[in-house]
Amino acid sequence: QVQLVESGGGLVQPGGSLRLSCAASGSIFRTIAMGWYRQAPGKQRELIATRTSGGSSNYADSVQGRFTISGISGLSAQSTVSLQMNSLQPEDTAVYYCNARVYTDSSTWGDYWGQGTQVTVSS
Repeated sequence: QVQLVESGGGLVQPGGSLRLSCAASGSIFRTIAMGWYRQAPGKQRELIATRTSGGSSNYADSVQGRFTISGISGLSAQSTVSLQMNSLQPEDTAVYYCNARVYTDSSTWGDYWGQGTQVTVSS
């Protein structure tokens, strides 16, 4: 099994910053990519940032230039990814979920999720 543990959510005022972290551990043969999704009340879960083990990052238009994803070591059995969130706005309020796509052996891969961490942006 693969476990993802998230940390760093909370309440912040508009314009403020937060940093989320996610540590993946367990039966990881190799990490393919890790990323962050979020889900606001009444909305679908959306992908906001991903990072591959090769070091490539991609962002949703809504967070481009404000959020930065970093970390991940593809050859490690334990990978950590962080999301630095700056210039936060009320519309960023959501539950943020960490995702890891990993090989659990040389030919089997799967998607795994963290439990989610609440981010609330409010004055």
